[in-house]
Amino acid sequence: MTFGQKTVVIVEDDPDTAEMFIEMMHLAGYQVYNSYAGAPAIALIANKKPDAVILDIMMPDLSGLEVMKYMQRDPSLADIPVVVVSAKTLPTDIQAGLRAGAVSYLTKPVTFSDLKQAVYDAIQGAAPKANQDGEV
Repeated sequence: MTFGQKTVVIVEDDPDTAEMFIEMMHLAGYQVYNSYAGAPAIALIANKKPDAVILDIMMPDLSGLEVMKYMQRDPSLADIPVVVVSAKTLPTDIQAGLRAGAVSYLTKPVTFSDLKQAVYDAIQGAAPKANQDGEV
């Protein structure tokens, strides 16, 4: 039983990685929008009000942390769950991402099953978690 297609915004500056994430989310049954930079992503998120955001941390303009801070300050965006997918793998990076508002923090490379589960859990309202090192 389905109640309408869920939407996901992917914010990833690397075109190949973005395309891979887009394909993964299409295969998982989501409607997908994407942005290659933080500033346009904020406008896209505000416009589309997605069910979840997949967000890179390191981008050329605004960092993913800055995007999350902006979302937290806007009451219409603050409740949208964010799944961080980043090459930043230190425990301090993971903790910073979770403190900034991410509901999950995955490190690159990420598998289809891990990303699909993290987005599903984010939309369902599961508790925050990190992968691999288990740092929360």
